[in-house]
Amino acid sequence: MKMKNHLHCLYVLTVAFLLFSCRENKKSVTGEKPYIVTTTGMIADIVENIAGDSAKVEAIMQPGVDPHLYKASQGDLKKIMDADYIFYNGLHLEGKMGEILEKQTHVKPVIALGDSISRGKIISVSDNTYDPHIWFDVQLWKEAAEITLKSLIRLNPENTVYYQQNADKYLKELDSLDHWVKAEISTIPENRRVLITAHDAFSYFGKAYGIEVRGLQGISTMSEIGLRDVTDLVNFIIKNDIPAVFVESSVSDKSLKAVVEGVNNKGKKLSIGGNLFSDAMGEKGTSEGTYTGMVKHNVNTIVTALKQ
Repeated sequence: MKMKNHLHCLYVLTVAFLLFSCRENKKSVTGEKPYIVTTTGMIADIVENIAGDSAKVEAIMQPGVDPHLYKASQGDLKKIMDADYIFYNGLHLEGKMGEILEKQTHVKPVIALGDSISRGKIISVSDNTYDPHIWFDVQLWKEAAEITLKSLIRLNPENTVYYQQNADKYLKELDSLDHWVKAEISTIPENRRVLITAHDAFSYFGKAYGIEVRGLQGISTMSEIGLRDVTDLVNFIIKNDIPAVFVESSVSDKSLKAVVEGVNNKGKKLSIGGNLFSDAMGEKGTSEGTYTGMVKHNVNTIVTALKQ
């Protein structure tokens, strides 16, 4: 434990040095347009939809990346330093990187969307620990979009009308998405509305859309999986006659495959229902590389597998 703490302190000190050495006194690396850096693709999607052509927006974390375990590279640190504004999830989604971003609040606007949402709407896991996966409740993600709108207007009031028009369009799109998700989930027989994934990323989804959620790991992929966790999940699946479990694009499928093997070895059929996007979206330029496309992919995958 002492060695881990020593390495963590060394990492933070190294990052602080690199941030200081990267600092440049200039308005924006993109000229007149503000350069906005986000951590995840989901947040970049919000900012891009509202800021439109008025800003250059870039996400640090790429498709397939696990934000819980992510460590900033020197290139990432330069982006953070060059950014005019930074938007991130907060609620400890970004792990150690959150400490780096918090240090930037002294020199530039840094907005943690999850930390700005009412605690009454955030799922509490334990004292001072909250589930950060807020984007899986589309209505809650609408609130994150509204926080983004207010932040952008405060930072660039001359673009207020433009931002508001873009936000109105985006919020209507999210409303339609929310209605669609509810309608699709309602087609799954009630006794089959159980979503089992590699880690507990879908609690907001389950709460919003009436589906029970089980994860092999906790809300963070930093937590360890024990043999008891696998055994308990195997027994739960057999008892409840669950037809499928789901792997995630940003999390190893090794432990979940052990669950499938354990169920099948007991004479029950269990399949992997598909690959879900949990902590990262799909490739840029694809449907799954947008927030709405990612949600639709996940819902279609879940409904198809659980209705069989």
